[in-house]
Amino acid sequence: MRKILIIEDEEIIRMALVDDFKHEGYLVDYAINGKEGFEKGSDASVDLIILDIMLPEMNGFEVCKKLRISGVNTPIIMLTAKGQEIDRVVGLELGADDYVTKPFSPRELQARVRAILRRTEKIIGDVDKSIFEFKHLKVDFLQFECYKNGKMINLTKHEFDLLKYLIKNRGRVIKRDELLDEVWGDDVIVSSRTIDTHMANLRRKIEKDASNPKIIKSIRGVGYKISSK
Repeated sequence: MRKILIIEDEEIIRMALVDDFKHEGYLVDYAINGKEGFEKGSDASVDLIILDIMLPEMNGFEVCKKLRISGVNTPIIMLTAKGQEIDRVVGLELGADDYVTKPFSPRELQARVRAILRRTEKIIGDVDKSIFEFKHLKVDFLQFECYKNGKMINLTKHEFDLLKYLIKNRGRVIKRDELLDEVWGDDVIVSSRTIDTHMANLRRKIEKDASNPKIIKSIRGVGYKISSK
């Protein structure tokens, strides 16, 4: 069961969100100020954080920044009563994954939570590490480098992002639409054929035999996966 942390000082909004997400089947915890929010948000058991900007003791921007500096990669959705673009930009640049402006529809917020959780499923095993090794392949996430049989190969940004997302979700079939959203984002219109083209190029670079791939598997009519074995 997924756990959501709600950091909101307005009791009416906070408890309404708590009730809504509990009703949707989530585990829910909450904090009423920024300091408490940072402490609870640092807990690895939290799957997603809903973070208000206007908080006592430490505002939402500070909380977000401190969490990211401390290495917490838990998805964050920021809530703001402000409509200015600068507030949204600052939040996203500090590491937030999305934002919702008050007043908002509970259904919209729930939909955004579901979308983010689909794209950021918990990583298992050693994919939390900066180095991933599988068969003849070695990927250094921090240095954005990929090695095949010990020799560095050049990947484009999209190819690297595709490989990274597949690795972080290895063993799970990833649909083309999910890959499009994760790698290209919602604001860029591309077709599913774009995924197939980039995947073919990626296979040519990382597989020993692209015609008989052992790392990236195709699931006909669905998408792709990296074997967990």
